[in-house]
Amino acid sequence: MSATTVPTLAATPAQSPLQPPVPSAVLSVPAAAPVDAAAHYAGRLAFEADVSDVRADLLAGVPGVVVVDSRSDAAWAQGHIPGAVHIPTARIAELAPRLIGPSVTVVTYCWGPGCNGATRAALAFARLGYPVKEMIGGFEYWVREGFAFDTAQGTEQRQTDDLTAPRSGISCAC
Repeated sequence: MSATTVPTLAATPAQSPLQPPVPSAVLSVPAAAPVDAAAHYAGRLAFEADVSDVRADLLAGVPGVVVVDSRSDAAWAQGHIPGAVHIPTARIAELAPRLIGPSVTVVTYCWGPGCNGATRAALAFARLGYPVKEMIGGFEYWVREGFAFDTAQGTEQRQTDDLTAPRSGISCAC
């Protein structure tokens, strides 16, 4: 099958009247109407960015985007995204107006998917009137995807985790 061929799936055959219906965990709640699904997923993309997209914008020098690490001083020293601004969540109200222009889009990150620090930081920026997105995956997925990061000792980079990105360094093209 070529990359441009789209497979079609046949409808599930009707159950035999002698067989009990097979329960579906997926279909126990029906899928949303396509128009509702489109609105939902467009909404998610308005609130979130992934690490690969953030990295691409940083490398390209896209204007109007600033990445903010909302973790502690110790976490920042352990490792952070090159070019990020460090503003711990508790200090956003105090420091953001001095460090970040009001018309840029702020992208917040924290440790990773098990931490809601980036969400709390995004909320703080939104309450100050900034356009804001949360970087899903956080610093954990930045490192796991094999991207370079800065530490108190210099720049480091780890091998790509092939459960998060192709080892070849080539984008997943999703």
